[in-house]
Amino acid sequence: MTLAATDLCHAYGARAVLRRATFAASAPGSLTALIGPNAAGKSTLFRALAGMIRPISGRMMLDGADLAAMPARARNRAVGFMPQVFASNAALTVFEVVMLARKQLSGWAVAREDTLAVAALLDRMGIAHLAAAQVGEISGGQGQMVSAAQALIRAPRVFLFDEPTSALDLRRQLELMALIRDETRSRNVTSIVAMHDLNLAARFADTMLLMRQGEILAQGAPDAVLADPRVGETYGVGLDLIRHPKGGLHVSAFL
Repeated sequence: MTLAATDLCHAYGARAVLRRATFAASAPGSLTALIGPNAAGKSTLFRALAGMIRPISGRMMLDGADLAAMPARARNRAVGFMPQVFASNAALTVFEVVMLARKQLSGWAVAREDTLAVAALLDRMGIAHLAAAQVGEISGGQGQMVSAAQALIRAPRVFLFDEPTSALDLRRQLELMALIRDETRSRNVTSIVAMHDLNLAARFADTMLLMRQGEILAQGAPDAVLADPRVGETYGVGLDLIRHPKGGLHVSAFL
Protein backbone atom coordinates (compact mmCIF):
# COMPACT_ATOMS: atom_id res chain seq x y z
CA MET A 1 0.00 0.00 0.00
CA THR A 2 1.70 3.18 -1.17
CA LEU A 3 1.03 6.72 0.03
CA ALA A 4 2.45 9.85 -1.59
CA ALA A 5 1.83 13.59 -1.51
CA THR A 6 2.67 16.38 -3.93
CA ASP A 7 2.78 20.12 -3.27
CA LEU A 8 0.48 20.15 -0.24
CA CYS A 9 -0.24 23.67 0.98
CA HIS A 10 -2.31 24.71 3.96
CA ALA A 11 -2.64 27.75 6.21
CA TYR A 12 -4.39 28.74 9.41
CA GLY A 13 -5.46 32.25 8.63
CA ALA A 14 -2.41 34.12 7.38
CA ARG A 15 0.01 31.56 8.82
CA ALA A 16 1.24 29.06 6.24
CA VAL A 17 1.70 25.62 7.83
CA LEU A 18 2.27 23.37 4.81
CA ARG A 19 4.42 24.77 2.01
CA ARG A 20 4.35 22.52 -1.06
CA ALA A 21 5.00 19.48 1.14
CA THR A 22 5.96 16.57 -1.09
CA PHE A 23 7.03 13.01 -0.39
CA ALA A 24 7.35 9.97 -2.61
CA ALA A 25 5.74 6.63 -1.88
CA SER A 26 7.60 4.15 0.32
CA ALA A 27 7.49 0.42 -0.24
CA PRO A 28 4.54 -1.47 1.28
CA GLY A 29 5.46 -3.01 4.61
CA SER A 30 7.86 -0.20 5.47
CA LEU A 31 7.83 2.14 8.46
CA THR A 32 8.62 5.81 7.81
CA ALA A 33 9.73 8.15 10.60
CA LEU A 34 8.61 11.76 10.15
CA ILE A 35 11.11 13.94 12.00
CA GLY A 36 11.26 17.67 12.58
CA PRO A 37 11.02 20.20 15.41
CA ASN A 38 7.85 21.49 17.04
CA ALA A 39 5.65 23.54 14.68
CA ALA A 40 7.25 21.95 11.61
CA GLY A 41 3.81 20.98 10.30
CA LYS A 42 3.89 17.25 11.10
CA SER A 43 0.48 17.11 12.81
CA THR A 44 -1.11 19.26 10.10
CA LEU A 45 0.29 16.94 7.45
CA PHE A 46 -1.25 13.97 9.27
CA ARG A 47 -4.59 15.74 9.62
CA ALA A 48 -4.60 16.43 5.89
CA LEU A 49 -3.77 12.82 5.02
CA ALA A 50 -6.45 11.57 7.43
CA GLY A 51 -9.10 13.84 5.88
CA MET A 52 -9.56 16.00 8.98
CA ILE A 53 -8.66 19.14 7.05
CA ARG A 54 -8.74 19.91 3.34
CA PRO A 55 -5.45 21.33 2.05
CA ILE A 56 -5.60 24.54 0.07
CA SER A 57 -3.82 22.83 -2.80
CA GLY A 58 -1.81 19.73 -3.70
CA ARG A 59 -2.51 16.04 -4.13
CA MET A 60 -2.50 12.99 -1.86
CA MET A 61 -2.42 9.59 -3.54
CA LEU A 62 -3.05 6.14 -2.06
CA ASP A 63 -2.21 3.28 -4.42
CA GLY A 64 -2.63 5.70 -7.30
CA ALA A 65 -6.07 6.92 -6.20
CA ASP A 66 -6.77 10.50 -5.13
CA LEU A 67 -7.39 10.45 -1.37
CA ALA A 68 -9.38 13.70 -1.49
CA ALA A 69 -11.83 12.15 -3.95
CA MET A 70 -12.61 9.17 -1.72
CA PRO A 71 -15.94 9.10 0.12
CA ALA A 72 -15.44 9.87 3.80
CA ARG A 73 -16.29 6.35 4.95
CA ALA A 74 -13.88 4.74 2.48
CA ARG A 75 -11.15 7.14 3.50
CA ASN A 76 -11.70 6.42 7.19
CA ARG A 77 -11.35 2.74 6.43
CA ALA A 78 -8.17 3.30 4.41
CA VAL A 79 -6.31 5.62 6.79
CA GLY A 80 -5.92 4.90 10.51
CA PHE A 81 -4.83 7.96 12.51
CA MET A 82 -3.52 8.03 16.08
CA PRO A 83 -3.58 11.68 17.27
CA GLN A 84 -0.94 13.21 19.48
CA VAL A 85 -3.22 13.51 22.50
CA PHE A 86 -5.55 10.83 23.84
CA ALA A 87 -8.64 12.32 25.43
CA SER A 88 -11.86 10.65 26.51
CA ASN A 89 -14.44 11.83 29.00
CA ALA A 90 -16.71 8.86 28.35
CA ALA A 91 -17.52 6.51 31.22
CA LEU A 92 -16.05 3.56 29.35
CA THR A 93 -13.41 0.97 30.10
CA VAL A 94 -10.20 0.50 28.15
CA PHE A 95 -11.62 -2.69 26.62
CA GLU A 96 -14.76 -0.84 25.51
CA VAL A 97 -13.00 2.07 23.81
CA VAL A 98 -10.73 -0.29 21.88
CA MET A 99 -13.77 -2.36 20.88
CA LEU A 100 -15.53 0.80 19.70
CA ALA A 101 -12.55 1.59 17.48
CA ARG A 102 -12.75 -1.90 15.98
CA LYS A 103 -16.49 -1.73 15.32
CA GLN A 104 -16.74 1.92 14.26
CA LEU A 105 -16.67 1.16 10.54
CA SER A 106 -18.06 -2.36 10.45
CA GLY A 107 -21.38 -2.28 12.31
CA TRP A 108 -21.97 -2.43 16.04
CA ALA A 109 -22.85 -6.08 16.58
CA VAL A 110 -20.00 -7.59 18.62
CA ALA A 111 -19.00 -11.14 17.70
CA ARG A 112 -16.80 -13.54 19.63
CA GLU A 113 -13.97 -12.90 17.17
CA ASP A 114 -14.11 -9.19 18.02
CA THR A 115 -13.78 -9.90 21.72
CA LEU A 116 -10.89 -12.27 21.13
CA ALA A 117 -9.12 -9.77 18.85
CA VAL A 118 -9.31 -6.93 21.38
CA ALA A 119 -8.20 -9.18 24.23
CA ALA A 120 -5.27 -10.51 22.19
CA LEU A 121 -4.10 -7.02 21.21
CA LEU A 122 -4.24 -5.69 24.76
CA ASP A 123 -2.23 -8.72 25.84
CA ARG A 124 0.41 -8.20 23.11
CA MET A 125 0.72 -4.56 24.14
CA GLY A 126 1.15 -5.45 27.80
CA ILE A 127 -1.95 -3.56 28.92
CA ALA A 128 -4.38 -6.44 29.45
CA HIS A 129 -4.44 -5.54 33.15
CA LEU A 130 -6.07 -2.23 32.19
CA ALA A 131 -8.99 -3.84 30.33
CA ALA A 132 -11.54 -3.05 33.04
CA ALA A 133 -10.07 0.33 34.01
CA GLN A 134 -12.05 3.50 33.27
CA VAL A 135 -10.29 5.50 30.56
CA GLY A 136 -10.78 8.69 32.56
CA GLU A 137 -8.71 7.28 35.41
CA ILE A 138 -5.60 5.98 33.62
CA SER A 139 -2.26 7.80 33.35
CA GLY A 140 -1.05 9.77 30.34
CA GLY A 141 1.32 7.02 29.28
CA GLN A 142 -1.38 4.37 29.65
CA GLY A 143 -3.73 6.56 27.63
CA GLN A 144 -1.14 6.74 24.88
CA MET A 145 -0.94 2.95 24.77
CA VAL A 146 -4.74 2.76 24.59
CA SER A 147 -4.76 5.27 21.74
CA ALA A 148 -2.22 3.12 19.89
CA ALA A 149 -4.41 0.07 20.51
CA GLN A 150 -7.39 1.92 19.02
CA ALA A 151 -5.38 2.44 15.84
CA LEU A 152 -3.88 -1.05 15.67
CA ILE A 153 -7.18 -2.88 16.24
CA ARG A 154 -8.37 -1.57 12.88
CA ALA A 155 -7.27 -2.83 9.46
CA PRO A 156 -6.47 0.28 7.40
CA ARG A 157 -4.13 0.45 4.44
CA VAL A 158 -2.16 3.30 6.05
CA PHE A 159 -1.27 3.99 9.68
CA LEU A 160 -0.43 7.51 10.86
CA PHE A 161 0.96 7.70 14.40
CA ASP A 162 1.50 11.21 15.76
CA GLU A 163 4.23 11.00 18.45
CA PRO A 164 2.98 7.70 19.89
CA THR A 165 5.87 7.36 22.38
CA SER A 166 6.08 10.89 23.82
CA ALA A 167 4.53 9.95 27.20
CA LEU A 168 6.07 6.49 27.52
CA ASP A 169 9.02 5.26 29.54
CA LEU A 170 12.01 3.76 27.73
CA ARG A 171 10.87 0.14 27.80
CA ARG A 172 7.37 1.00 26.60
CA GLN A 173 8.83 3.13 23.79
CA LEU A 174 10.84 0.18 22.52
CA GLU A 175 7.95 -2.25 22.90
CA LEU A 176 5.45 -0.04 21.11
CA MET A 177 7.78 0.84 18.24
CA ALA A 178 8.67 -2.84 17.79
CA LEU A 179 4.97 -3.69 17.69
CA ILE A 180 4.21 -0.95 15.14
CA ARG A 181 7.13 -2.10 12.97
CA ASP A 182 6.10 -5.75 13.17
CA GLU A 183 2.43 -5.01 12.43
CA THR A 184 3.45 -2.84 9.47
CA ARG A 185 5.47 -5.68 7.99
CA SER A 186 3.06 -8.50 8.72
CA ARG A 187 0.07 -6.58 7.31
CA ASN A 188 2.14 -5.22 4.39
CA VAL A 189 0.79 -1.71 4.96
CA THR A 190 2.32 1.76 5.08
CA SER A 191 3.05 3.38 8.45
CA ILE A 192 4.29 6.91 9.11
CA VAL A 193 5.30 7.76 12.67
CA ALA A 194 5.99 11.35 13.74
CA MET A 195 8.85 11.30 16.25
CA HIS A 196 11.18 13.62 18.15
CA ASP A 197 13.65 10.98 19.33
CA LEU A 198 16.13 10.63 16.47
CA ASN A 199 17.73 7.53 17.98
CA LEU A 200 14.39 5.77 18.29
CA ALA A 201 13.57 6.77 14.73
CA ALA A 202 16.92 5.48 13.46
CA ARG A 203 16.43 2.19 15.25
CA PHE A 204 13.01 1.31 13.86
CA ALA A 205 12.45 3.24 10.63
CA ASP A 206 13.03 1.90 7.14
CA THR A 207 12.86 5.40 5.71
CA MET A 208 12.80 8.96 7.06
CA LEU A 209 11.18 12.24 6.15
CA LEU A 210 12.73 15.48 7.42
CA MET A 211 10.22 18.31 7.82
CA ARG A 212 10.86 21.98 8.53
CA GLN A 213 8.51 24.96 8.34
CA GLY A 214 5.92 23.06 6.37
CA GLU A 215 8.30 21.57 3.81
CA ILE A 216 9.69 18.07 3.36
CA LEU A 217 13.42 18.70 3.02
CA ALA A 218 14.71 15.14 2.68
CA GLN A 219 13.49 11.58 2.22
CA GLY A 220 15.49 8.38 2.26
CA ALA A 221 17.19 5.74 4.37
CA PRO A 222 17.80 6.81 8.01
CA ASP A 223 21.59 6.92 7.71
CA ALA A 224 21.36 9.07 4.57
CA VAL A 225 18.80 11.51 5.97
CA LEU A 226 20.51 11.86 9.34
CA ALA A 227 23.82 12.56 7.59
CA ASP A 228 22.21 15.47 5.75
CA PRO A 229 23.51 18.75 7.27
CA ARG A 230 19.99 20.16 7.08
CA VAL A 231 18.97 17.92 10.00
CA GLY A 232 21.33 19.75 12.38
CA GLU A 233 20.33 23.08 10.85
CA THR A 234 16.65 22.24 11.33
CA TYR A 235 17.07 21.46 15.02
CA GLY A 236 19.70 24.14 15.65
CA VAL A 237 22.27 21.66 16.99
CA GLY A 238 25.38 19.84 15.90
CA LEU A 239 25.03 16.13 15.19
CA ASP A 240 27.46 13.24 15.19
CA LEU A 241 26.43 9.86 13.80
CA ILE A 242 28.01 6.86 15.46
CA ARG A 243 27.69 3.34 14.07
CA HIS A 244 27.20 0.85 16.88
CA PRO A 245 29.32 -2.32 16.68
CA LYS A 246 26.10 -4.36 16.45
CA GLY A 247 24.98 -2.33 13.45
CA GLY A 248 22.70 0.29 15.01
CA LEU A 249 22.99 4.00 14.36
CA HIS A 250 23.39 6.42 17.29
CA VAL A 251 22.77 10.16 17.00
CA SER A 252 24.74 12.39 19.37
CA ALA A 253 23.56 16.01 19.54
CA PHE A 254 25.48 18.97 20.91
CA LEU A 255 25.15 22.75 21.10
